[in-house]
Formats: sequence, structure tokens, C-alpha cells
Amino acid sequence: MISPNTHLGINAALCGAPTELTEGRATVTLTTTPEMGADDVGLVHGGFVFGLADYAAMLAVNDPNVVLGSAEVRFVAPVRVGEVVTATATLTEEKKRKRVLEATASVGDKEVFKGTFVAFVLDKHVLADG
Repeated sequence: MISPNTHLGINAALCGAPTELTEGRATVTLTTTPEMGADDVGLVHGGFVFGLADYAAMLAVNDPNVVLGSAEVRFVAPVRVGEVVTATATLTEEKKRKRVLEATASVGDKEVFKGTFVAFVLDKHVLADG
């Protein structure tokens, strides 16, 4: 596994922890908690699953100046509080600054999310002045 070179301040409790990181591919795992619940039945808010997949996509690019430009996603099954969700992102296209990534997330063998992320590698950090 190579070392992360981006999003080094991510809180693993909210966005997951890398379990695999190779050139152009990353896998991140998140254990969902009651704080992620959207209701009293135990449905996890989709934003946490999206954040997990987004983090995997950024790690698959693994550049300190990568930013998300757009995403086209589908939530295909619910996630319940207490479940472990694993997201994998793979770089499928690289053209100048643009990176296209395919991502999926699953709970065990059940796919719960899939999407395409478009990211951009900038010359400097997106919040850098000038």
C-alpha cells in the first residue's frame, strides 16, 4: 500500500480509513455510528456514504491539490447504523488536469452506492491566495 498524499486531515470516524491504496485505486472502510443516523429506525444519512466514496476517489488520485468537480451518483440500497461500508474508487480517465473515477460502496456483498466522480488536479491548493 502506498501512503496517502492528499486529504491528510480527514477524520476517519466520519469518512472512513484507507484499507488499500495503489496507483489509481483506493479502498476506504467506514463503520457507521448512531450519530450518522437520519431517523429513529437506523437509516444512515446518504451524505456519509457519499463522503466515504468521495474520499476513496480523492485517494485514488492521491495528489495534494485534487478537488472534486462533479459527481453523478446513485444510492442503490440503504445503509443501517452499525454496518461497515467499504468504498472502492478506480481512476478510469486522465486528461490534463481532469480525472474521472468510478466508485462503488458496499456492505458485505451488497452494493449500496455507485457513481462517477470528476476531479481536477490544480497547480496549488484550492484555498491558496493568489
